[in-house]
Amino acid sequence: MLRIFHSLPRTHKVLLLPVATMVTVLGTQKIIGVFGDTESAQNQIPVATTTTISQSIVNSAASDEPASTTFSFGDLAKDIPLAQLKPLEVMRLDLIPEAQADEGSSASMPNQAVSPIVKPAITPGVKQLARQLPAEDIQSATDEDDDSIGGTSYEDWSFDNSLDPSGDTELGDEIASRETYVPEWQSYTIQNGDSFALTAERTLGLAYSDVMQILNTVPDKKVLTRWRVGHSFDYKLDEHGQLLALRLMKDPREGYLIQRDDETADFAYSPIEKTGESSQRMFSGTVNGSFALSAQSTGLSNAEVSELTSVLSKKLDFRRDARAGDQFRVLVESDMIDGHSMDSKVLAAEYEGQRMNLTVLRNDADDHFYTPDGNSLDPAFDRYPFQGHYRISSPFNLRRHHPVTGRISPHKGTDFAMRSGTPIDAPADGVVERVVNHPIAGRYVVIRHNNGYVTRYLHLSKALVKPGEHVKMGEEIALSGSTGRVTGPHLHYEVMVNNHQVDAMRVKLPESQRLRGDALAAFKRQSENLLAKLDQNGDNEPAIAQVNVKKSSDTDDNT
Repeated sequence: MLRIFHSLPRTHKVLLLPVATMVTVLGTQKIIGVFGDTESAQNQIPVATTTTISQSIVNSAASDEPASTTFSFGDLAKDIPLAQLKPLEVMRLDLIPEAQADEGSSASMPNQAVSPIVKPAITPGVKQLARQLPAEDIQSATDEDDDSIGGTSYEDWSFDNSLDPSGDTELGDEIASRETYVPEWQSYTIQNGDSFALTAERTLGLAYSDVMQILNTVPDKKVLTRWRVGHSFDYKLDEHGQLLALRLMKDPREGYLIQRDDETADFAYSPIEKTGESSQRMFSGTVNGSFALSAQSTGLSNAEVSELTSVLSKKLDFRRDARAGDQFRVLVESDMIDGHSMDSKVLAAEYEGQRMNLTVLRNDADDHFYTPDGNSLDPAFDRYPFQGHYRISSPFNLRRHHPVTGRISPHKGTDFAMRSGTPIDAPADGVVERVVNHPIAGRYVVIRHNNGYVTRYLHLSKALVKPGEHVKMGEEIALSGSTGRVTGPHLHYEVMVNNHQVDAMRVKLPESQRLRGDALAAFKRQSENLLAKLDQNGDNEPAIAQVNVKKSSDTDDNT
C-alpha cells in the first residue's frame, strides 16, 4: 500500500492521508488478531509513543523516500494481552461524505469493535503541509507536476461508436446520418485587422489560387480590398467546408454574387441590384445659429442638408436674411433599402423668417425648382462656372500686357486662380461642341447654349464630357489645371455672345425662366399635393408624410 501511496501525486497523498491512516490501523489490528500467539498470553505488545503513523506518511510524502515500516498504535493496543485479541472475519468500512480534521495527534478505538464512521486524526504537521501546497495543486487534483501548459492539436479527433464495447449507438448520430445536408447562408462581420486574403483562408477555406481568381473576376476590386470594420458579407459552404457562394455589397443597393461552378470549380460573378420602398419624410426645425447645423439636428443627412442649403441660397442669403427663431420645413423623398436611405432628394421646402418667406417646389417635368406661381429659382445663365469663391487673377482686358512675352496682348477672358482639379460646372444648359488639346490653350472645352451664348474653358487638367453630349446647369464638365502656356494653375473662362467675346463679369445674362401655358398648369396640379404635405405638419417634430411601396426584387433570391 505504501508503494501505491508513494506513486500518487502530492495532492492525492494529502487528500488520501486520513483514509490511509485509518486503513493502516485497522489492517494492523486484523493481522494481530489473526496471527497472534494464543499460548503466550503473558506477552504484551510493545508500544512506541514517540512516532505516529500519520507523521511517518507525511515525512515520506515530503521527502519522496520510502516510508518507515515501524508503526505504533498508541492507546489502541496499550496493555492488551495477545490472547484476548480475536480475529476479525469481516471488516466493514463506510465512506463518510465529508472528512473533518481534528487537532488530536491520534485516534483511540475500542478493543473489539470498529465504528462504522471514523474520524481520522491529522497531526498539525500534516495540516501545515496542506496549507503550503500551491493553489493550482488544490484546484485540480488531476494536474501533473508539469510547467509546460498550452499548445495546439493537429488531429481532428472524433468518436466512433463502433469502438464502444457495448455496441450502443446514440439516437442523435442515427438521425444525423439520415439527414441530407442543405447549404445555408451565413454572415460574417468584418473586424479590426481583417483582410480578404486572411478571412478567405480562415473562414472560407480558400487557397491562395482561389483568392487570386476571385480578385481577378470581380470588376470592382475595392469591394474586396477596402473593407470597413462593422460591415458584413454572406457566404455559403458545402458539407466539406468548401465555398459555394459569396455575396458582397458595395452599398445597400449594388453588389456582387460570386458562385463556384460545379463542373469546372471556377468562380464566376453576377451583379446584384436591389430596389426598395420609395418613402417621403417630413422634417421641420427652428434656426438656432448655423442653418446647416439646425437642419442637421432635425435628422436630415449631410447630403440632404447640402441640397436644401443650395436650393434656398438661390433666393435667400443666410448670412444677411436668416435670424434665430426662423422656422423651416422640408419634404424629402428617398428609397429605403434594408433600413438605409438611398438617392434622397428634396421635393419641397418652406422657410418662414423675420426678413423673408420662401417656398420652393421641385417640378417633375424638368427636375428644377420653382416658386408656387411658376417662377424658376435657377437663373437662365449663371455668372460663375463653379461653386464657391475664387480670386480673379487676370480680368478681361483688351490692353493687357502678356505675362510671358511682355507685349500688349488682349486678354479676352477671365482668369480665376484655383488649384488643379477644382470642379468646373456648366453655367447653363447646352450641348458640348468641342473637347480639344492645344499647345497654347492646353486642354479646353466649348459649350453652345441657348439664345446664341457660347462658353469656353481653357487650361483644364481633365475633361468630363464628350462632343455632342447634352449638359444641364450645374453639371460638372471638367477639372481645372495648368495645361498649355501658363504661369500657374488657373481657369481661363470666356463668354461669347453672337460669336463676339464679352466680359463674363459684366455682360447682361438671361434672366430666370417662368413656366407658362400647359407646363404651368401641370406644375400647379403637382404642387397642390406637395403644398398640402408641407401644411399638414405645423409643429417642429419630424414625421413621415407618405410612403409609396414599390415592388422589390433581389437578384440573389434565386440562389
